[in-house]
Amino acid sequence: MPDGTRAGASYGGGVPGVAAARVVSPRRTAAVVGLGVCAWSAFAALTLIVVLRQGTPLPPDRALLAWSLGHRPPVAVAAARALTGTGTGAVPYALVIAAGLIAGRTARQRCAAALMGLLCLGLGQAVRYGVMDLVGRVRPPYEDWEALASGWSYPSGHTTTSALAAGLLITALWLRAPYGRGAPAFLAACWGAGVGLTRIFLGVHWFTDVLGGWLFAAGWLALLFTAAARWLPADARPGADVGPGAPEPGSGKAL
Repeated sequence: MPDGTRAGASYGGGVPGVAAARVVSPRRTAAVVGLGVCAWSAFAALTLIVVLRQGTPLPPDRALLAWSLGHRPPVAVAAARALTGTGTGAVPYALVIAAGLIAGRTARQRCAAALMGLLCLGLGQAVRYGVMDLVGRVRPPYEDWEALASGWSYPSGHTTTSALAAGLLITALWLRAPYGRGAPAFLAACWGAGVGLTRIFLGVHWFTDVLGGWLFAAGWLALLFTAAARWLPADARPGADVGPGAPEPGSGKAL
């Protein structure tokens, strides 16, 4: 088979009228499900530990807070405040919309992907709030804060929000940028991780609050991705190759 035809069959490009619907393979779906099970199991175990200890900080919590208290030059505090501010408000939602625009190939896909991303972020926040109220963990001592904060401590809201937004953006880049996606995906991951770390550095969250936020975000993303792969029509999935001559959903080459 000529190279151009092979590329067209695999990626929907190179040959006019030849486009394959990109279908997530059972192997990749199973990997996502496995990741989700591991993340939820770890989150449940960590939450149980926090509840049984009635919110009392663990040794890593105390150690990292003590370290941050001894390493707070004004420049670092200012930088941490600037970064932590991007973990809430308009920035994560703008990144999720951008992820939807990147992931879709058609106007329908872009709109669907953006709406699904916003729904994922909004529902995730609602569930996190429920967990936060149930656990009712107290934040670190107020005198150690270098930023404003409100509400209970576990799991960290800024951490969860930024991790969800970063995960959706990385997924969009993986779907639509086979080349040159490494650098922007790495930057997105660093941003998501950095926001969480600033919460510890600024003294408004314990380390286990941040870890809980990361685990919750990983489990939530895995759950939503699995649901999308199972129930969305193939031509509506972000990144699916569609066009004249495209085969029926489900007949394309599996990834």
